[in-house]
Amino acid sequence: MSHPVIVPFGPDDVAAVRSAWQVLDAVRSADSPWHPAQLLTHYEAELRHGWDGEPPSPYLLLVEGTAVGVGSVSLTERDNTHLAWLGVDVHPDHRRRGHGRMLFERMVQEARAAGRTSVGLDAWESPAAEGFAAAVGLERRSQAVLRRQHLAEVPADRLEDLYEEARAAAADYELVAITGRTPPELVEAVAELMAAINDAPTDALDVEDEVYSPERLADYEKAVLARGNRLHRLLARHRGTGRLGGHTVVAVEGERPSLAHQHDTAVARDHRGHRLGLLLKTGMLRRLAEVEPQVETVDTWNAESNAHMIAVNEALGYRVMARELQFQRSL
Repeated sequence: MSHPVIVPFGPDDVAAVRSAWQVLDAVRSADSPWHPAQLLTHYEAELRHGWDGEPPSPYLLLVEGTAVGVGSVSLTERDNTHLAWLGVDVHPDHRRRGHGRMLFERMVQEARAAGRTSVGLDAWESPAAEGFAAAVGLERRSQAVLRRQHLAEVPADRLEDLYEEARAAAADYELVAITGRTPPELVEAVAELMAAINDAPTDALDVEDEVYSPERLADYEKAVLARGNRLHRLLARHRGTGRLGGHTVVAVEGERPSLAHQHDTAVARDHRGHRLGLLLKTGMLRRLAEVEPQVETVDTWNAESNAHMIAVNEALGYRVMARELQFQRSL
């Protein structure tokens, strides 16, 4: 019997990409069946563009030529240059044979080679995930919650009441809708606004504030659109000064247009206290009803400690689907 081997691959290696995607889908089916399957086209785009222009380095774990595991190392050069975020996934039929530890140790080697001094990894909450993390020296540092909103279950009158409540508190602001890429005249202001997400809680994670720029905004939008998604952004703009006070972003899948995903929602520090979070979220739902009426569900993520945004989401009928744990350790 041949020994397992770990080999890097790239987005142009069609066979390896498909093999990795099949392993990851088997993992999803076993560990998070409530989560929509990742489309092959989305996985290919992830390998080319990442979330915002910095794609991961992927690896296959092969046993006698068959892919049984997938690893990845994600690095950023914009900020947090001490950190590598890892992926370790083993096919359910091949677990408890040391493959996960083997993948993890190889990914750590790659992180060290890149000069990183800390590694992180996330996993759906389960005794198996927590046991693996403990076995490889990872500490639980934070947890995020996936919530799902079924739009058919949101009463229209309830939505309008919440929108009017927020609009009254935010009378000094107007909503500006953008579809697709941010227009050039707003790029600088939107990039600055994106940094407001740094005020969201990170619990005990060893992370620095993320650095945003017009280039990063462009890379993010390119990555989202490369997946075939349609991108909708809603801005809250102060009527008196013209400054942007907050925004919310939703991506609607092109191949499965009933599915939408909430990306960033943030309010700049100087503009808080005017119910802008609620205004933006209810405003986005009203806009989706107009331009994307086929959308059935919207998924959103929040740190479990982000009480303010969770309160807004629960007011809009979001339901908890699962908890994802974030682990980290120093090298």
